[in-house]
Amino acid sequence: MKKAILLLNMGGPNNLDEVKVFLKNMFNDKRIISAPKLIRKLIAFIIIKSRLKEAKNNYKQLGGKSPIIGYTKELVNILNNELDADIFYVMRYTPPFAKDVLPNIKDYDKVYAIPLYPHYSTTTTASSFDDLFIEAKKYKMENKIQTVHKYYSNENYNKAIVQRIKEALKDKDPNEYELVFSAHGLTQKIIDNGDIYQKNIKQNVYYARKELIKQGINFRKTHLAYQSRVGPMQWIKPYLEDKLASLKLKKVIIYPIAFTIDNSETEFELDVEYKELAYELGFKEYIVAKAPNILMSEVIKDLYNKMGT
Repeated sequence: MKKAILLLNMGGPNNLDEVKVFLKNMFNDKRIISAPKLIRKLIAFIIIKSRLKEAKNNYKQLGGKSPIIGYTKELVNILNNELDADIFYVMRYTPPFAKDVLPNIKDYDKVYAIPLYPHYSTTTTASSFDDLFIEAKKYKMENKIQTVHKYYSNENYNKAIVQRIKEALKDKDPNEYELVFSAHGLTQKIIDNGDIYQKNIKQNVYYARKELIKQGINFRKTHLAYQSRVGPMQWIKPYLEDKLASLKLKKVIIYPIAFTIDNSETEFELDVEYKELAYELGFKEYIVAKAPNILMSEVIKDLYNKMGT
């Protein structure tokens, strides 16, 4: 039996020329901006015009492309050597798209679609599945595809989170630090419309804290905050900048709990922009932990084995 695993993610520019492609595809996604198509196109045009130059400059500082690409390829290489299925990655807003990958696996017997989003959201998981199944229907292979919607409570996943936090701490005493779980924000409107992302994030923080306690790692305090807010609308709170300003202890570890793979929001937004803000606020130490990246191999293997039973 020929089997394939598709790792689904939002993607990121493979080069500076793709920055505009990335922004255009993201802000024209009805799951991101729910306005009627013509209005959505206008909103997307305005956002892209205002953000393109800055976004390109940010990616220049990251080597001219998103880090998500390299980390994803490393994960795919590891899994290809350890599983009895062929591993592919499918991005939502930059190549390779579902339309690029599915023709190569249309004759496979079974396809396992695993989002690299551990928390379910209409803006991420549902959007990736929308795109995947539109293409799958063209090849009459939608019935071959098995999916998983969320896995934030997975033991291997939470162990990976704690492993990255321990690596960030090194030999430091956790009781001398506060830990902030930083999640990508969403507008309050999306949550009010029934998106369960925020609930999943809060539940993930519970499981991660539980694993920290189990391993005897006790921070002075732990917190949850949200990053990546743009535009004038109200987003879910607390905002990361406000949380940092409120911390009494000026030594902090930031863990990017919404991300399984490092990207521009972790390696630039958190590790450059928010770091600058932290030092302006008088922080003595501001440390950003890595996302799981290749540690996701154990999580994917576990999910795949459970899906196959």
